[in-house]
Amino acid sequence: MTEATRVLVLNAGSSSVKYQLIDMLDGTRPAAGLVERIGEGSGRLKHTAPDGAVRETMQPYPDHAAALKAVAAELAADGLGLDSPELAAIGHRVVHGGKRFTAPTLVTDEVLTEIRRLVPVAPLHNPANITGIEVARALRPDLPQVAVFDTAFHTTIPEHAARYAIDPAIADEHRVRRYGFHGTSHQYVARATARLLGKDPAELNVIVLHLGNGASASAVAGGVCVDTSMGLTPLEGLVMGTRSGDIDPGVIFHLNRVGGLSIDEIDDLLNRRSGLLGLCGDNDMREILRRAEEGDAAAELAFRAYVHRLRKYLGGYYAVLGRVDAIAFTAGVGENAAPVRAAATVGLEELGIAVDPELNSVRSAEARVISPAYSRVTVAVVPTDEELEIAQQAYALVGAG
Repeated sequence: MTEATRVLVLNAGSSSVKYQLIDMLDGTRPAAGLVERIGEGSGRLKHTAPDGAVRETMQPYPDHAAALKAVAAELAADGLGLDSPELAAIGHRVVHGGKRFTAPTLVTDEVLTEIRRLVPVAPLHNPANITGIEVARALRPDLPQVAVFDTAFHTTIPEHAARYAIDPAIADEHRVRRYGFHGTSHQYVARATARLLGKDPAELNVIVLHLGNGASASAVAGGVCVDTSMGLTPLEGLVMGTRSGDIDPGVIFHLNRVGGLSIDEIDDLLNRRSGLLGLCGDNDMREILRRAEEGDAAAELAFRAYVHRLRKYLGGYYAVLGRVDAIAFTAGVGENAAPVRAAATVGLEELGIAVDPELNSVRSAEARVISPAYSRVTVAVVPTDEELEIAQQAYALVGAG
């Protein structure tokens, strides 16, 4: 009998579906791909086959059902169809799990109902995640479907750190608290950092900096998250590509009462037209660095604001943890933007934090230490792998791992 050792990881967004097929025996990825512009006039499916060949299909995908059926067809063309006996489970990224979902969870009708109840606190993400689950269940109803939640890793944050200082009755009625996001990435990177240093995760205190277009920080004590920068929504915290991050709540009232902006307009401003994009018109750190080097004042301001917020969280989480053994930079900016890593840590030698310029300038897809040997705190670049984390959690849950 063929052993079921593969997990299909699905990440259904509002207008896209990312997927990877991962073999849990050897970590290989026989197939991967992306469907874009779902529900628009023109769509694109880009599929990477087992031999590395890339197939691209340009056609409309009216909804997620059509997109996932196209994905299933691409996999079947490579002999990797959803009916394959080697498929152990389908792992789904779900952005918001609230307080209830603290671990990977087998999807049932009851679980789906609860995920729907969380839509008001994740209106941009949970509906698409739900659609992906529903379509996958319809395509393969006998296969275990596992929901892996972005918020789960952060459910260990102590109550005093998760609570906002508002009336608890009102907060509880409307589920207002710090949930945090990017949890699968923070969990994976914290563990990978320990592996890089040859330590047990339980021995290490790590600050993880997930710096992509969305950006977040976490304080991880002995493998357990004790604080994170994102809150009720992914808007709080660091300066991001298009999101403002931390802002005086009074700004919202001011823009509404004095500026005449509606709540929806302010929501759009803070989530889609702020951050780096709002400050300088670009949300690509590579372009911002290029412009700053050429003396562009707006790009220089955006870079400085980004790094300033980053340093504030570094210092704050140092205080929260009391002892920091490692700082891990990850995601697109964290893994590739050496100037960001240098600027975020410069002048912190008194805290035992330093970056070696030569090590920091090396470009590599591998996890690596970039701090000098004398540094009390290890600074590392640790590539994230959220798909592998989802696959591992799903595989372990269904009893195959």
